[in-house]
Amino acid sequence: MSGALWDARIRRANELTSYYPFATEGLRFYSQVASFQKCLYEEIQKGLGDSTMISSDRPLRDELDLFLLLPRFSGFLSMIEQIAPVPLAKTAACLAKKGPSGWQQAIENFWYVDSETAALTDDPQSYGGNLSATCSDRLLGWIFLQPYAEYLADYRQTAIVNGTPSTCPLCGSNPIVGVLRPQGDGGKKSLICMLCAHEWAFRRICCPACGEEREPQIAYYRASEIAHVRVDVCDTCHTYLKTVDLTKSGLAIPVVDEIATLPLDLWAQQHGYEKFQVNLLGI
Repeated sequence: MSGALWDARIRRANELTSYYPFATEGLRFYSQVASFQKCLYEEIQKGLGDSTMISSDRPLRDELDLFLLLPRFSGFLSMIEQIAPVPLAKTAACLAKKGPSGWQQAIENFWYVDSETAALTDDPQSYGGNLSATCSDRLLGWIFLQPYAEYLADYRQTAIVNGTPSTCPLCGSNPIVGVLRPQGDGGKKSLICMLCAHEWAFRRICCPACGEEREPQIAYYRASEIAHVRVDVCDTCHTYLKTVDLTKSGLAIPVVDEIATLPLDLWAQQHGYEKFQVNLLGI
């Protein structure tokens, strides 16, 4: 992945503050986080010397280079203390006091956790709110490790996948957002991993949380003010995941536009749906 792609995420986050003023605080936080992640990705790339392509058969989570990562964790915590909402900043300050052994534990607790328990769904309206201490620690681990996981995914061969799995074929994590990309006269559906940012094909009529395929149980909703992003809901498991429709806005960057569209989250939660995978804001 080139720095230009990180720059595009940062630029999109800054641009969207003009369109969605209600999301300004979250977008600015993401923009600062993404700037750190870009630098960390480049340091990882330099440290690992542009690794050769690795077979996709090798599980991504089998790799964890603490020698490379740990020296950079203190600076990460300092950055979070300065820019994050008070609850997350306090968690970062407490973790900073634990020293390298505590940092290693926080990193390993997130990296090696079973993917089914890594959803961070403690509180769907948690940005600046009341994430539990355990969930806050894992949120910090996720933010820090995301560029490392993305680097590992970028240097893996294309995975040959049977069917359309609901979790990432490379690292086993949940999807963070769906995407509709132009194909013929319509759109092709895919999912983007919350951790390594890998994208894989997925069925248009299927719930990634429970596998429900009956059309009466699957629906999607849009708001006229945010026409290029929709909420995909399942009335079987009562979960939802947002999908960014690139056939309606080719300038959108799914992981950023997902963060910007908070009113869709509020609508879904008010109607009794729980988010399948919260984003980096804990929402």
